[in-house]
Amino acid sequence: MRGETDPVAEMLDVLDISSGDARTTEDIFTGISHPMPAGRIFGGQVLAQAIIAADRTTGDDRVPHSMHGYFLRPGDATRGVTLSVDRIHDGRSFSTRRTQVYQDGVPIFSMIASFEHEDAGLDHQSRMPEDVLGPEEALARWETTRRHPLSQRLLDRNPIEVVHAEGAIYDAVHGEHVPAQNVWMRAKRPIGSDPALHRAVLAYMSDLTIQEPVLRGHGIAWSQPGLKVASLDHAMWWHRPVRVDEWLLYVQNSPSARAGRGLSSGRIFTREGELVASVGQEIMVRVP
Repeated sequence: MRGETDPVAEMLDVLDISSGDARTTEDIFTGISHPMPAGRIFGGQVLAQAIIAADRTTGDDRVPHSMHGYFLRPGDATRGVTLSVDRIHDGRSFSTRRTQVYQDGVPIFSMIASFEHEDAGLDHQSRMPEDVLGPEEALARWETTRRHPLSQRLLDRNPIEVVHAEGAIYDAVHGEHVPAQNVWMRAKRPIGSDPALHRAVLAYMSDLTIQEPVLRGHGIAWSQPGLKVASLDHAMWWHRPVRVDEWLLYVQNSPSARAGRGLSSGRIFTREGELVASVGQEIMVRVP
Protein backbone atom coordinates (compact mmCIF):
# COMPACT_ATOMS: atom_id res chain seq x y z
CA MET A 1 0.00 0.00 0.00
CA ARG A 2 2.98 2.30 0.49
CA GLY A 3 3.48 2.60 -3.27
CA GLU A 4 -0.16 3.53 -3.83
CA THR A 5 0.38 6.80 -1.97
CA ASP A 6 4.10 7.28 -2.57
CA PRO A 7 5.44 5.62 -5.74
CA VAL A 8 8.93 6.98 -4.99
CA ALA A 9 8.94 5.08 -1.68
CA GLU A 10 7.95 1.93 -3.59
CA MET A 11 10.87 2.42 -5.99
CA LEU A 12 13.31 2.96 -3.12
CA ASP A 13 12.04 -0.22 -1.43
CA VAL A 14 12.69 -2.14 -4.65
CA LEU A 15 16.23 -0.74 -4.88
CA ASP A 16 16.99 -1.54 -1.24
CA ILE A 17 18.39 -4.99 -1.99
CA SER A 18 19.51 -7.26 0.85
CA SER A 19 22.60 -9.41 1.34
CA GLY A 20 22.14 -12.67 3.22
CA ASP A 21 24.44 -15.19 4.84
CA ALA A 22 24.46 -17.41 1.76
CA ARG A 23 27.78 -17.29 -0.10
CA THR A 24 29.31 -19.09 -3.05
CA THR A 25 32.31 -17.81 -4.95
CA GLU A 26 30.12 -14.77 -5.61
CA ASP A 27 28.29 -12.18 -3.51
CA ILE A 28 24.56 -12.92 -3.23
CA PHE A 29 21.76 -10.36 -2.87
CA THR A 30 17.97 -10.53 -2.95
CA GLY A 31 15.37 -7.94 -3.87
CA ILE A 32 11.68 -7.43 -4.43
CA SER A 33 9.95 -6.47 -7.69
CA HIS A 34 7.70 -3.66 -8.79
CA PRO A 35 4.10 -4.74 -9.33
CA MET A 36 3.39 -4.23 -13.03
CA PRO A 37 -0.01 -4.44 -14.77
CA ALA A 38 1.37 -6.62 -17.58
CA GLY A 39 3.09 -8.95 -15.11
CA ARG A 40 6.58 -8.48 -16.56
CA ILE A 41 9.43 -6.99 -14.56
CA PHE A 42 10.32 -3.44 -15.64
CA GLY A 43 13.76 -3.48 -17.23
CA GLY A 44 14.88 -0.36 -15.36
CA GLN A 45 14.31 -2.22 -12.10
CA VAL A 46 16.87 -4.94 -12.82
CA LEU A 47 19.29 -2.40 -14.31
CA ALA A 48 19.25 -0.38 -11.09
CA GLN A 49 19.31 -3.41 -8.79
CA ALA A 50 22.23 -4.93 -10.70
CA ILE A 51 24.35 -1.77 -10.50
CA ILE A 52 23.58 -1.36 -6.78
CA ALA A 53 24.62 -4.97 -6.10
CA ALA A 54 27.87 -4.54 -8.03
CA ASP A 55 28.55 -1.18 -6.38
CA ARG A 56 28.31 -2.74 -2.92
CA THR A 57 31.24 -5.05 -3.70
CA THR A 58 33.63 -2.20 -4.59
CA GLY A 59 35.46 0.30 -2.42
CA ASP A 60 33.95 3.65 -1.51
CA ASP A 61 36.48 5.35 -3.78
CA ARG A 62 35.10 3.64 -6.93
CA VAL A 63 32.12 4.82 -8.94
CA PRO A 64 30.46 3.13 -11.95
CA HIS A 65 31.32 4.64 -15.31
CA SER A 66 29.87 2.04 -17.70
CA MET A 67 27.62 -0.99 -17.89
CA HIS A 68 26.57 -3.37 -20.66
CA GLY A 69 23.68 -5.74 -20.07
CA TYR A 70 21.39 -8.20 -21.83
CA PHE A 71 17.75 -8.90 -21.02
CA LEU A 72 17.64 -12.69 -21.33
CA ARG A 73 14.11 -13.59 -20.24
CA PRO A 74 10.96 -11.75 -19.14
CA GLY A 75 10.85 -11.67 -15.35
CA ASP A 76 7.75 -12.24 -13.21
CA ALA A 77 6.87 -8.96 -11.47
CA THR A 78 4.89 -10.75 -8.77
CA ARG A 79 8.07 -12.36 -7.42
CA GLY A 80 11.43 -11.24 -6.08
CA VAL A 81 14.87 -11.66 -7.62
CA THR A 82 18.25 -13.06 -6.62
CA LEU A 83 21.42 -11.28 -7.72
CA SER A 84 24.94 -12.71 -7.83
CA VAL A 85 28.04 -10.54 -8.27
CA ASP A 86 31.32 -11.95 -9.57
CA ARG A 87 34.33 -9.81 -8.59
CA ILE A 88 36.09 -10.26 -11.92
CA HIS A 89 38.94 -7.78 -11.45
CA ASP A 90 40.27 -5.10 -9.10
CA GLY A 91 43.07 -2.97 -10.47
CA ARG A 92 44.75 0.26 -9.40
CA SER A 93 42.22 2.43 -11.23
CA PHE A 94 39.39 0.15 -12.37
CA SER A 95 37.23 -2.65 -10.96
CA THR A 96 35.09 -4.96 -13.08
CA ARG A 97 31.97 -6.78 -11.89
CA ARG A 98 29.55 -9.23 -13.50
CA THR A 99 26.03 -9.26 -12.09
CA GLN A 100 23.41 -11.89 -12.92
CA VAL A 101 19.77 -11.48 -11.93
CA TYR A 102 17.88 -14.75 -11.36
CA GLN A 103 14.36 -16.06 -10.87
CA ASP A 104 13.87 -19.78 -10.18
CA GLY A 105 17.61 -20.29 -10.61
CA VAL A 106 17.46 -19.08 -14.21
CA PRO A 107 19.14 -15.81 -15.28
CA ILE A 108 16.80 -13.12 -16.60
CA PHE A 109 19.42 -10.35 -16.92
CA SER A 110 23.21 -10.36 -17.24
CA MET A 111 25.45 -7.31 -16.85
CA ILE A 112 29.12 -6.41 -16.79
CA ALA A 113 29.97 -3.05 -15.21
CA SER A 114 33.20 -1.15 -14.73
CA PHE A 115 34.02 1.10 -11.76
CA GLU A 116 36.73 3.74 -11.62
CA HIS A 117 38.79 5.58 -9.06
CA GLU A 118 38.27 9.01 -10.60
CA ASP A 119 41.28 11.20 -11.38
CA ALA A 120 41.64 14.59 -13.03
CA GLY A 121 41.89 14.45 -16.83
CA LEU A 122 40.63 15.77 -20.17
CA ASP A 123 37.15 17.26 -20.04
CA HIS A 124 34.71 18.07 -22.85
CA GLN A 125 31.10 17.24 -23.69
CA SER A 126 28.39 17.53 -26.33
CA ARG A 127 26.12 20.56 -26.11
CA MET A 128 22.51 20.26 -25.05
CA PRO A 129 19.95 21.19 -27.75
CA GLU A 130 18.79 24.78 -27.34
CA ASP A 131 15.41 24.65 -29.10
CA VAL A 132 13.64 22.18 -26.76
CA LEU A 133 10.53 23.17 -24.83
CA GLY A 134 11.18 23.33 -21.10
CA PRO A 135 9.25 20.96 -18.82
CA GLU A 136 6.78 23.64 -17.72
CA GLU A 137 6.05 24.75 -21.29
CA ALA A 138 5.71 21.15 -22.48
CA LEU A 139 3.31 20.34 -19.65
CA ALA A 140 1.18 23.34 -20.51
CA ARG A 141 1.09 22.44 -24.20
CA TRP A 142 0.33 18.73 -23.84
CA GLU A 143 -1.62 18.44 -20.59
CA THR A 144 -4.93 18.28 -22.45
CA THR A 145 -3.76 15.47 -24.73
CA ARG A 146 -6.08 12.50 -24.33
CA ARG A 147 -4.47 9.45 -22.77
CA HIS A 148 -5.54 5.87 -22.60
CA PRO A 149 -6.90 5.11 -19.07
CA LEU A 150 -4.26 2.41 -18.54
CA SER A 151 -1.50 4.77 -19.65
CA GLN A 152 -2.71 7.41 -17.23
CA ARG A 153 -2.79 4.89 -14.36
CA LEU A 154 0.78 3.81 -15.15
CA LEU A 155 1.89 7.44 -15.21
CA ASP A 156 0.19 8.19 -11.90
CA ARG A 157 2.01 5.26 -10.25
CA ASN A 158 5.33 6.04 -11.91
CA PRO A 159 7.91 7.29 -9.37
CA ILE A 160 9.45 9.32 -12.20
CA GLU A 161 7.79 12.40 -13.65
CA VAL A 162 8.01 12.16 -17.43
CA VAL A 163 7.26 15.07 -19.77
CA HIS A 164 7.62 14.70 -23.55
CA ALA A 165 8.69 17.97 -25.18
CA GLU A 166 7.07 16.89 -28.50
CA GLY A 167 4.06 15.22 -26.89
CA ALA A 168 3.71 11.64 -25.67
CA ILE A 169 2.97 8.74 -28.03
CA TYR A 170 0.63 6.79 -25.74
CA ASP A 171 -2.42 7.18 -28.00
CA ALA A 172 -1.13 8.96 -31.10
CA VAL A 173 2.06 10.37 -32.59
CA HIS A 174 1.76 14.13 -32.86
CA GLY A 175 3.56 16.20 -35.45
CA GLU A 176 6.23 14.96 -37.85
CA HIS A 177 7.13 11.27 -37.72
CA VAL A 178 10.86 11.48 -36.98
CA PRO A 179 12.98 8.91 -35.08
CA ALA A 180 13.96 11.38 -32.36
CA GLN A 181 12.46 13.01 -29.28
CA ASN A 182 13.28 14.95 -26.12
CA VAL A 183 11.96 13.90 -22.71
CA TRP A 184 12.21 15.69 -19.36
CA MET A 185 12.46 13.44 -16.29
CA ARG A 186 12.88 13.69 -12.54
CA ALA A 187 11.93 11.74 -9.43
CA LYS A 188 8.59 12.95 -8.10
CA ARG A 189 10.12 13.98 -4.79
CA PRO A 190 13.60 14.36 -3.22
CA ILE A 191 15.41 11.07 -2.49
CA GLY A 192 18.27 12.23 -0.29
CA SER A 193 21.91 12.87 -1.09
CA ASP A 194 23.48 9.40 -1.54
CA PRO A 195 25.38 9.60 -4.87
CA ALA A 196 25.20 5.81 -5.37
CA LEU A 197 21.41 5.91 -5.11
CA HIS A 198 21.18 8.77 -7.61
CA ARG A 199 23.37 6.84 -10.07
CA ALA A 200 21.19 3.75 -9.68
CA VAL A 201 17.95 5.69 -10.12
CA LEU A 202 19.43 7.27 -13.24
CA ALA A 203 19.89 3.72 -14.60
CA TYR A 204 16.25 3.04 -13.65
CA MET A 205 15.16 6.18 -15.52
CA SER A 206 17.31 5.40 -18.55
CA ASP A 207 15.00 2.53 -19.53
CA LEU A 208 11.96 4.83 -19.61
CA THR A 209 10.97 6.03 -23.12
CA ILE A 210 14.29 5.04 -24.79
CA GLN A 211 12.33 2.66 -27.05
CA GLU A 212 10.08 5.43 -28.34
CA PRO A 213 12.23 7.06 -31.08
CA VAL A 214 11.88 3.80 -33.05
CA LEU A 215 8.09 3.96 -32.76
CA ARG A 216 7.78 7.72 -33.26
CA GLY A 217 9.74 7.55 -36.50
CA HIS A 218 7.08 5.24 -37.95
CA GLY A 219 4.05 6.98 -36.46
CA ILE A 220 3.30 4.06 -34.12
CA ALA A 221 1.66 4.76 -30.76
CA TRP A 222 1.89 2.47 -27.72
CA SER A 223 -1.86 1.82 -28.06
CA GLN A 224 -1.42 0.23 -31.52
CA PRO A 225 -3.30 -3.11 -31.43
CA GLY A 226 -0.95 -6.09 -31.45
CA LEU A 227 2.22 -4.05 -30.95
CA LYS A 228 4.96 -6.03 -29.20
CA VAL A 229 8.12 -4.39 -27.87
CA ALA A 230 10.86 -5.98 -25.74
CA SER A 231 14.27 -4.64 -24.74
CA LEU A 232 17.17 -6.82 -25.89
CA ASP A 233 20.20 -5.09 -24.42
CA HIS A 234 21.17 -1.89 -22.64
CA ALA A 235 24.39 0.08 -22.32
CA MET A 236 25.04 3.12 -20.15
CA TRP A 237 27.93 5.44 -19.41
CA TRP A 238 27.92 7.73 -16.38
CA HIS A 239 29.91 10.88 -17.11
CA ARG A 240 29.33 13.30 -14.23
CA PRO A 241 27.59 13.48 -10.84
CA VAL A 242 23.83 13.86 -11.00
CA ARG A 243 20.73 14.54 -8.92
CA VAL A 244 17.75 12.64 -10.29
CA ASP A 245 15.22 14.64 -8.24
CA GLU A 246 15.96 17.68 -10.41
CA TRP A 247 14.87 18.06 -14.05
CA LEU A 248 16.98 16.12 -16.57
CA LEU A 249 16.63 16.26 -20.37
CA TYR A 250 16.82 12.87 -22.14
CA VAL A 251 17.75 13.56 -25.78
CA GLN A 252 16.93 10.44 -27.81
CA ASN A 253 17.24 9.28 -31.41
CA SER A 254 17.09 6.06 -33.41
CA PRO A 255 19.76 5.67 -36.10
CA SER A 256 18.41 2.36 -37.45
CA ALA A 257 15.53 -0.10 -37.48
CA ARG A 258 15.54 -3.32 -39.48
CA ALA A 259 14.61 -7.02 -39.29
CA GLY A 260 12.29 -6.53 -36.33
CA ARG A 261 14.91 -4.67 -34.28
CA GLY A 262 15.35 -0.99 -33.53
CA LEU A 263 18.32 0.82 -32.02
CA SER A 264 18.03 3.96 -29.88
CA SER A 265 20.68 6.14 -28.30
CA GLY A 266 20.28 8.84 -25.69
CA ARG A 267 22.14 11.60 -23.89
CA ILE A 268 21.03 12.86 -20.49
CA PHE A 269 21.66 16.50 -19.55
CA THR A 270 21.01 18.57 -16.46
CA ARG A 271 18.79 21.60 -16.98
CA GLU A 272 21.96 23.72 -16.94
CA GLY A 273 23.34 21.76 -19.92
CA GLU A 274 25.80 19.41 -18.21
CA LEU A 275 26.01 15.97 -19.87
CA VAL A 276 25.67 13.37 -17.09
CA ALA A 277 25.15 10.10 -19.00
CA SER A 278 24.88 8.40 -22.39
CA VAL A 279 22.64 5.42 -23.16
CA GLY A 280 22.16 2.84 -25.90
CA GLN A 281 19.46 0.20 -26.25
CA GLU A 282 18.27 -2.21 -28.94
CA ILE A 283 14.69 -3.48 -28.91
CA MET A 284 12.66 -6.17 -30.59
CA VAL A 285 9.59 -4.59 -32.20
CA ARG A 286 6.73 -6.44 -33.88
CA VAL A 287 3.98 -4.51 -35.68
CA PRO A 288 1.00 -6.41 -37.15
